[in-house]
Amino acid sequence: MSTPAIVGALDPVDDVILAGAPRPDVPAPEPFVVREAAGADLTAYRELRRAVFVAEQGLFARSDADEHDLDPRTRALLALSPEGEVLGGVRIHPMAAPGEPDLGWWRGSRLAVAPEARSFLGVGATLVRAACALAEASGALRFDATVQAQNERLFARLGWQLREHLVLHATPHVRLEWPIGRIQALADATKAALASVLEDAAAGAPRGFLGDDGAPVPGSDLVAACDAILPSMVERDPEWAGWCSVLVNVNDLAAMGATPVGLLDAVGARDASFARRILRGLTAAAEAYGVPVLGGHTQFGVPGQLAVTALGRTGAPVAGGGGAPGQQLRLTADLGGAWRPGYTGGQWDSTSHRTSAQLRAQAGVVPILAPTAAKDVSMSGLIGTAGMLAEASGCRAVVDVAAVPTPRGARTADWFTCFPGFAMLTAESHRPDDATLAALPEHLDTAVIGELVPGRGVGLRWPDGTVTEAIADTVTGLGAA
Repeated sequence: MSTPAIVGALDPVDDVILAGAPRPDVPAPEPFVVREAAGADLTAYRELRRAVFVAEQGLFARSDADEHDLDPRTRALLALSPEGEVLGGVRIHPMAAPGEPDLGWWRGSRLAVAPEARSFLGVGATLVRAACALAEASGALRFDATVQAQNERLFARLGWQLREHLVLHATPHVRLEWPIGRIQALADATKAALASVLEDAAAGAPRGFLGDDGAPVPGSDLVAACDAILPSMVERDPEWAGWCSVLVNVNDLAAMGATPVGLLDAVGARDASFARRILRGLTAAAEAYGVPVLGGHTQFGVPGQLAVTALGRTGAPVAGGGGAPGQQLRLTADLGGAWRPGYTGGQWDSTSHRTSAQLRAQAGVVPILAPTAAKDVSMSGLIGTAGMLAEASGCRAVVDVAAVPTPRGARTADWFTCFPGFAMLTAESHRPDDATLAALPEHLDTAVIGELVPGRGVGLRWPDGTVTEAIADTVTGLGAA
């Protein structure tokens, strides 16, 4: 992926932090651009690093090169003058060793600025900003850097947060972290307004099931669920929208331990031909999942719209808010399949290639595991869903990033924020025995991925024990169920 050029601007902070006192005799330099390094420019960057870190600062005896320089995932950004002179550079790379899976933990390092470019150029600050943007675009959920203590003020001014003080190469350093808001932004966009919108309607929710995936029907063993498909998706891919309208409702019932018994659909379409395309996908999915379409409503002459209501049965519905501090979080998911064409990073299609028997077996996950709480992963992604389960349970979730089963070919950041075909998040007070786990459908992966603890929000726990904030507070604002 190419990196857009970033035009540098004057930044007096760099002068103070990186170069000492201003030099009034030095004329203002020409503008510069920042772009990704390749070829001869990459060689020039490494020569600059050697000049700064070996010859000038003496931090290394002969070379500052390390294993990350050999990792093909490592990317370097350069600040170049109009004449192509390398004024500075920085690299970013995953913290996983070469050949190991990238968990979404990236680091910025080897920030070097040429001596002649340290006065009122803004090279260092611009490179840091560009590195943050490139790291997020590369799938980072954690981005940190260990820099010399004299540069702490620059990074703090740019929004970095101090983690710790340490000494490296006999020189004071600080470890800093760039806050990445991808997960928080998704939760805010998809769920944050629910409490204010549903304030009056929520009064009718059955006790203990506020904000749940489905609703037990009072006086019966029925569970009702309802989902609407994004109109843009209906217009763009009506057959897939029809399929997904069944998928999401069956999953909602499955999260409560209910067996589906029927569907009702509401279809809006510009004409009969378009309505047939929607219903073709819907009926194919209904047949695959073994649930009949009992009826519904169809309207022509309107933009594409689709909503489906599902009915299921269970004598013991499982609430999404039944968890408690001290319980484990488990993910049971189908890692098979691939990104849906046109929805890379957003929708993982694990269902369209499965047999009807496999799809129907997924409804048995919650009854087999008998958890205290369950939610299927929805539009807010895995971490947002963990936040909703924790919020409804009156506590906080901590997810161990390295423990999460993740499909090959999916970046951790995408898997944590996408809509998967089937992924069930459950809370359990004790680990199920081997016989119970063996009873799960063979095509599913299952693993304990974290825990519920006192507090609010969701933290991501990394292999070094550091916990970063993914969601700072509640997800929906609805509170404990």
